[in-house]
Amino acid sequence: MASQGAKVLQTRSVELAMKTGVRVQVLSSFEDSPGTLVVDEGEIVEQQIVSGIAYSRDEGKITLLGVADRPGVAASIFGPLADSSVNVDMIVQSTSADGKSTDITFTVGKTDFERAMEILKRIQSELGIKGIKTDQNVVKVSVIGVGMRSHAGVAQAMFRTLAEKGINIQVISTSEIKISVLIAEEYTELALRALHTAYGLDTD
Repeated sequence: MASQGAKVLQTRSVELAMKTGVRVQVLSSFEDSPGTLVVDEGEIVEQQIVSGIAYSRDEGKITLLGVADRPGVAASIFGPLADSSVNVDMIVQSTSADGKSTDITFTVGKTDFERAMEILKRIQSELGIKGIKTDQNVVKVSVIGVGMRSHAGVAQAMFRTLAEKGINIQVISTSEIKISVLIAEEYTELALRALHTAYGLDTD
């Protein structure tokens, strides 16, 4: 959750704790309560399917239009970005009906956005990229939970909930314990409230 935008813990501290097997206790600065104990998943007997919803406003979306659909093109795009330490997050590719070209959409952090655009404009003509569209008014919302790996229907519940609220999903990425979607920034609060309700996270 820290890596997806939750502000309570610093991501690096959680990574170090995970690698060394150290338990992390999260306490409140404002009240005397036991707080939350972050432990290895093997210690958890009852695994909640979804344990939290996180979001990140630090996202910029870039779409490359009319990219030639041939081997090595993706490496030619993402290689220079990696060489310049631009971290690419969500990626989706859609191929045209004739199979000759493709559109590639991905996200980068807002601090890397201008640098990414400079690189892409430099290689645009070389790779025959027909156009570049951008949008920085987006938010990544993630549903997270260790129990997701053994339960079906978590993604479907997320997609249905957002659809019922009229929220369009622009990009999707998944892992064993996380589903992330990119949505318009204006729908952030509505999406968070609806998803908390859908997964029973707003109940006492």
